[in-house]
Amino acid sequence: MILTEQHEAIRKTIAQFIDREINPNADQWEEEGIFPAHDIFKKMGSLGLLGIAKPEEFGGMGLDYSYQVVFSEELGRIRSGGVSMAIGVQTDMATPALANHGSDELRREFLMPAIAGDMVCSIAVSEPHAGSDVSAIKTTAVKDGDDYVINGSKMWITNSTQADFICLLANTSDHGPHNNKSLIVVPMNTPGISLSEKLNKLGMRSSDTAQIFFDDVRVPQRYLIGQEGAGFRYQMEQFQEERIYAAAGNIKMLEFVINDTIEYTKQRKAFGKSILDNQVVHFRLAELQTDIECLRALTYDAVEGYINGEDVTLKASMAKLKTGRLSREVTDACLQYWGGMGYMWDNPVSRAYRDSRLTSIGGGADEVMLGIICKQMGIMPARK
Repeated sequence: MILTEQHEAIRKTIAQFIDREINPNADQWEEEGIFPAHDIFKKMGSLGLLGIAKPEEFGGMGLDYSYQVVFSEELGRIRSGGVSMAIGVQTDMATPALANHGSDELRREFLMPAIAGDMVCSIAVSEPHAGSDVSAIKTTAVKDGDDYVINGSKMWITNSTQADFICLLANTSDHGPHNNKSLIVVPMNTPGISLSEKLNKLGMRSSDTAQIFFDDVRVPQRYLIGQEGAGFRYQMEQFQEERIYAAAGNIKMLEFVINDTIEYTKQRKAFGKSILDNQVVHFRLAELQTDIECLRALTYDAVEGYINGEDVTLKASMAKLKTGRLSREVTDACLQYWGGMGYMWDNPVSRAYRDSRLTSIGGGADEVMLGIICKQMGIMPARK
């Protein structure tokens, strides 16, 4: 992936925005358990940052996905994983299917304000009994006149307490688990929608996450994204961007963890010398930095294939798997070198440790990624 001056201009713009508008407030938002999504997204939308790879006719920049990945990578400089994840939901998880398959009417009504930052959105797929196993969802959307009537619930929904609309995956027929699902836009002010209290999570503390309940919720059938019954396929396509985002978004975060650790271990002394002067420490940090650079190369390679129309299921799954595993390895190793200070709640490395643990769970757990990789390799046992 070759980076141009335009790529670097986007990188500089988002870096300056993060340093000015986000990082100075990150500690407060972590403490409060929420950040002002409408305010931050509106400012980002005004800079054109929420629609980099979205169609120009709906307010986006119309650039290829390599520019979006540079943006996603730079989000890793945010000192609160919950904020960067919330932005990623808006740009790479809740809106790709809408942008690629939604009607012009639907894109004008929902995609344009999402790109402008006038609306906050969520992706509503997971359920209490169906996380990585998307085919097992039970929420239904039944036709009644010109409407869908929705019943069920969704769990672990990022941005849910502030969202203006969600892209909901629901069962719309009895045609089998891979052919009976549809993606539907659902405004969150629709009667019959209720929310749980914000979920009390291990990490991503500044991200508002809740369970959503649907009790005879009516939305027009014109809110259907693309074709009825194609929702599972659309969501699998959407997962490709989500997984590439996860890989790209962790790269700079991990580099910050290493750099913070270098600075601390330079100053921390034990047995007459700095912690960093121990060969086992600086060799380990060098090894971890090398692994991060390998992750970057794999991610960029997946992006190159993606923008050239290739099936990147294998590489995107590998990148997602690797970033989850590497995030655990880097944050755990670096936390150790901080000693007792690393165990403190407000330590930047301990926050990264908590926040990044989600990477191996959300968007398809490590085990799901391994299954996809094995299938692509042709070594997955046949189902009986």
